[in-house]
Amino acid sequence: MTRRTAAHPDPTRTDVAAPLFSTWRVGTPERQRRTVEAIARAWERRPWPADALRAYHVYTGHDGATLMHHSQWASEQAYETFAKTHRQERVDEIDTAVPDTERLGLRRYRYHRSHERAAGDDRVPGLIVTVRIGFEPAAAKRRADWIGLVAKALADEPGQHGGLIAAHFHLGTDDCHVLNYAEWESARAYDEALAAPAGPSARLWERVRTYPGVTGFTGSRYDHALGLVPS
Repeated sequence: MTRRTAAHPDPTRTDVAAPLFSTWRVGTPERQRRTVEAIARAWERRPWPADALRAYHVYTGHDGATLMHHSQWASEQAYETFAKTHRQERVDEIDTAVPDTERLGLRRYRYHRSHERAAGDDRVPGLIVTVRIGFEPAAAKRRADWIGLVAKALADEPGQHGGLIAAHFHLGTDDCHVLNYAEWESARAYDEALAAPAGPSARLWERVRTYPGVTGFTGSRYDHALGLVPS
């Protein structure tokens, strides 16, 4: 069966080979709330669809208009089977409860590496920040090098990002980009980090921002709203 969990997903788990992210535009904070409730009902009243689905999480965007969905699959093939056999009945029920949702597309990833939380750090994230970094096709093979620069910059100045619990980097499989899924203690901690003066890794951060082949950065803020796992 299906049960709720308050726990956030673990992006580093080794039994997940296909982390998937998608975004829905629902329009207003009230519709965000109603859609999350509809998702919970549609899933909880049905059996868990597949052993290969490790967890499914939904987040409300701070823009008041969007939801982010994150599902952790053992393989892309397992997701494709679910999409053919079990997805539509859930979507239909959700759309009946909250019509006119705009689905902005599914993105497929492979987990690459993390700036992990310190030993003994048991903080629960109060904010999730995703940053999508675009790369020119010719620079796609250098994405791992770019991630390495970010990881070094974070490691070299731990005091500058005290509110950062962990940052998890994923490589897009269908186009040339990177997704950073970052867990922050709170929105205030994130804002303070953004406003802090340049630290010891200022030159390294400049290399990150101006890395050859990077086409842009798109950031979004979310609250974890719903976690579903097999019972």
